[in-house]
Amino acid sequence: MKKTLFFCLLTITIFGCGINKQAQQIKALEACTYKIKNVNSITLAGTDLSKLLNQQDFNIASLPGVALGLLRKDIPLRANLNLEITNPSTNLAAINQFEYKILVNNTDLAEGIVNQPVSIPQGQTVMVPVQMGSNIYGLISSGNVLSDIIKAAQKGAKNDDKLGLLTIKIKPTFMIGNTPVKYPGYIAINKDISNKILL
Repeated sequence: MKKTLFFCLLTITIFGCGINKQAQQIKALEACTYKIKNVNSITLAGTDLSKLLNQQDFNIASLPGVALGLLRKDIPLRANLNLEITNPSTNLAAINQFEYKILVNNTDLAEGIVNQPVSIPQGQTVMVPVQMGSNIYGLISSGNVLSDIIKAAQKGAKNDDKLGLLTIKIKPTFMIGNTPVKYPGYIAINKDISNKILL
């Protein structure tokens, strides 16, 4: 009887400590600062956009992959977005995975899941790569947002010229015991789009 009681108390203590530790990590995560460092390896319908931004007379619709994609209503955009997370607190901040939404000028561009644990030690900064993939047929066919940004970038904009607004919203997931728990709402990070972040 005493052994059973001791085991029950030990289990409750361990479980309680686990929840307390998770609560500290969540609190540390809320204290973190988030920055979109840069966006690179941008391809549109299989074409590397970084090489084309230097051409003055470049038209998105003239790309073979885009022309075919318009017929199929499938124009894939791929890019790597680097998210910088800094933890100023005295506790470890940790995420098991997170959902994300990416918007340009408040228009939905992509969404997905980064299905890997992310740990940000106290007082440290971690770079988290987010691989973005999306069918942007709607954005191209309507002739706004992305086309406007590319045209502005081609006109010889300076590194600090604002070409638009990039927003990433993340919803972290935590594990409490064996149960995944989603963060209430999204953490939104905004960044002005300029030639400086389009690498």
